[in-house]
Amino acid sequence: MKVNVNSRFYKWEIILLLWVAYFLNQGDRQVFNTVLPHIQEFLGASDVTMGLISTCFNLFFALTVPFAGYFADRLSRSKIIIFSVALFSTATMFTGFANTVILMILMRSVATGVGEAIFGPTYPAIIAEYHDTRTRARAMSIHQTAYYVGVIASGFLAGLIADTLGWQYSFLIFGAAGVLFTFVLILRLKDKHQSAEQSAAKEQKPSFFEAMSAIFRVPTAVCMIFGFTSLIFVLTGYLTWMPKVLMENFSLSSASAGFNSMFWTHAAAFVGVLVAGTLSDRLAACRGGGKNRLILQAGGLLLAAPCIVLMGLSESLVVVYAALAGFGFFRAFFDANTYSILYDVISERYHSSSSAVLQMFGFGMGSLAPLILGLMSPKLGLSGGIATLAIIWVVAGIVLLVAKFFFFDKDVERLKKSKQQ
Repeated sequence: MKVNVNSRFYKWEIILLLWVAYFLNQGDRQVFNTVLPHIQEFLGASDVTMGLISTCFNLFFALTVPFAGYFADRLSRSKIIIFSVALFSTATMFTGFANTVILMILMRSVATGVGEAIFGPTYPAIIAEYHDTRTRARAMSIHQTAYYVGVIASGFLAGLIADTLGWQYSFLIFGAAGVLFTFVLILRLKDKHQSAEQSAAKEQKPSFFEAMSAIFRVPTAVCMIFGFTSLIFVLTGYLTWMPKVLMENFSLSSASAGFNSMFWTHAAAFVGVLVAGTLSDRLAACRGGGKNRLILQAGGLLLAAPCIVLMGLSESLVVVYAALAGFGFFRAFFDANTYSILYDVISERYHSSSSAVLQMFGFGMGSLAPLILGLMSPKLGLSGGIATLAIIWVVAGIVLLVAKFFFFDKDVERLKKSKQQ
């Protein structure tokens, strides 16, 4: 069946296709965190060693993502997405056969991390191709819900599979689903036909260092990089260790800990990102324009900070669940606006590259969170380590407010002038 990329319905089919791909992307990533206690027992590894495996995943992700953004600004983005899904899904399957720490790092951290990194900076650029500023934040928000659903589903299913069949089957089943979906993407995912101006811009082929230089000359983009890095650092620490905290502190099973550590946060985030996306587009149309989105982001991080403290330190399981929900709902206000704000101040020529730079710093620094919390555990415990993460989001919220009041308008005006030249 021929694909009509100019159909008004196809721009929403794109969201559906990318939604499923992102669901698989995040599901594959969360499988490891859910079955971590099983793998740790199987390998006879310490908290520090398991933290190192998670750190290596994010480190390889961060090292690969700039190259992914560079090629996404030059080559077919749809083909890059297809290659990414095929790679990380196949690597996830082979993780089920890893029986040493080295093999776990190679399959989980290198192959899966690289595959997911290729996906990262490419999907926002495809969405931006099909959705202008009138529907972009809403489209990004709908797409973002795949993250929440993927993490919730994998948190429960991976734990259930591990408890019944063994942790290896969790990787095999999730990976196989991605391999099968690759064939759907081959048939349906297509690039949008570009205008002569867009094609000419793409033919100019900006180098990575040129893109990096262009991005760091935009103060709002620098503040966004700091905010996103703070977001990923906290999320990586939470995603890696929260299931084990629930197992240790409240004696939950793997399936229960995996489900509850992810469900309350991401179910609330699902609601939060849809609310934030709709509110964001409306606020952007009001006086103040796109800079109003920065208020949503900053407010979300600041309101989520107390929830992080309760997640780590509360002795009541009910309070922990409520804190997880608050944490998820408020952080979604950041998620819904990240790329909309970034693309408001960055030339379209650098969209994929700017996404890559954002993710390179985010996952590069965020990769350290599992290892740092593992090193802190002998003195503070994993619970105490998670609670200290709140400080990072308070600082990030303040930085985003600085961007809103001092930088955003100037950066937008500078971009408009550059387009007129």
